[in-house]
Amino acid sequence: MQASDDTEEPPLPLALNRFQVSEEFGFLLPGPLTELPALYSPWMDIAHELPQLIMSHQLRSRIHQMPQLSTQHLRGHKELHLAHLVLSFMTMGYVWQEGEEGTVQVLPRNLAVPYWEVSQALGLPPILSHADFVLANWRRMDPNGNLDTIITLPGGESLRGFILVTVLVEKAAVPGIKAISQALRATLQCDEETLHGALEEVAGAIEAMSEALRRMHDYVDPEVFYAVIRIFLSGWKDNPAMPHGLIYEGVSLEPLAYSGGSAAQSTVLHAFDELLGICHRQDCAAFLHRMRDYMPPPHRAFVEEIHRAVSLKQHVLSSGDARLCAAFNRCVSALTDFRSYHITIVTKYITTAAAKAKAGRAEPSARAGLSAGKLPSALETKGTGGSHIFSFLKSIRDTTREGMISA
Repeated sequence: MQASDDTEEPPLPLALNRFQVSEEFGFLLPGPLTELPALYSPWMDIAHELPQLIMSHQLRSRIHQMPQLSTQHLRGHKELHLAHLVLSFMTMGYVWQEGEEGTVQVLPRNLAVPYWEVSQALGLPPILSHADFVLANWRRMDPNGNLDTIITLPGGESLRGFILVTVLVEKAAVPGIKAISQALRATLQCDEETLHGALEEVAGAIEAMSEALRRMHDYVDPEVFYAVIRIFLSGWKDNPAMPHGLIYEGVSLEPLAYSGGSAAQSTVLHAFDELLGICHRQDCAAFLHRMRDYMPPPHRAFVEEIHRAVSLKQHVLSSGDARLCAAFNRCVSALTDFRSYHITIVTKYITTAAAKAKAGRAEPSARAGLSAGKLPSALETKGTGGSHIFSFLKSIRDTTREGMISA
C-alpha cells in the first residue's frame, strides 16, 4: 500500500501541484476512480447497495459477513481515496442504521482495521469527512459534463443534489485558489498591477461560489436533509447520541471520538481567510483549526503556507493605493456575503426543517430510512461537526466583515 505517486523535481513555493491542488479542479480530486481492483469487490458490492441495505436494516448483518481484506494491494492515492470513501460511507451506515437511539459502541474488526490503515496512509481520520463526501465523490456521467456521485446513502435525489452542489461550490473557487499564489508573489515583488488583478480574481471566485450555493434550493428538500441525510454526516465527538465515542475493534481498546462532516473542513474558506488576514474569535478559531485535521495533509499544508507568507493586508494598507484597497475590500465583502448566505441555508435546512418536523409536518417520505420514522434530535442546535451552529456561523461572518480596510 502506497500513499502517493512518484513526484518530479521540487516545484516553486506555493506551486499548486506541490499541495495536490489541481489547476483545473482546485481541491477536488481530479478524475476520481469509481472502482477498486477485483480483490476489493466485497467492499464495492456493499457500497453500491448502501441506501437499500440501510433502509431495510440489513447493512450491519452484511458487514458482519464481510471478509477482512488486506489493504496492501491498494496502489496510489486515488485507489486509497476511493477505498477511504467506500469505508467511510459503510461506517456511517453501520453506526447510524437504526437512528440516534440504535447506535453501536463497536465498529467490527473487518471494517475497522482496513479503515484505520487506509486513513493512516492518507493522513485522514477514520470518519466520513468533506474530503470523502465531496472532494473524492464525483464523476462525469457523460461528455457534456453532467455530474453524478460515486457512492451514496439514503436521501435519494436530495443527497445527490447536496453533494453535487457542494462540488460546484468547490469548482467555482478554482480561479481564486490559483490567484492566491499570484497575489502573494506580486506582494513580494511589489507588482501592484498583478496584485490588483489577482484580488479581482479572488473576489470573482468567491462571488461565483455564492451563486453555486444558491442552487441548493433547486436540488435539496429541507425535510429530507434534516430527517434523513444529516444523521449520516454526524460524528461521535460532541454528539449526545454517542457521548462515549466509538471503539474501532482491532485498533484501540478505548473508544475514539471524531467530529462529523462539516463545511468547516473545506480548505477553500481557510485559504481565503489566511490570504485576507481574517482573525476569528478564539473559540471559533480553535474549532476551525481542529477541522484542519480532517483535510488531506497537502491541503492543510497549503493553508499553513499562506499563513506563513507575507501579510497581504499590511502590504495593501501601506501601499496607500485606493484601487488595491477597493479590490481587497471586494474580496472581504464577497466572503462576508458568502458566510451570510450560508446562514440563510442553515436556517432553512436545519432550524425551519426542525420546527416543521417537531410540529409533525414533515413529509412522510422524509422519514424514510430511519427506524420507526423517529426524527433525529441530538444535533438540533449543532452542526454535524459538533459546533454550536448559529453562534459559530454568525461569529465567523462578523469577524470576516471586520477584516475590511477602512477608508
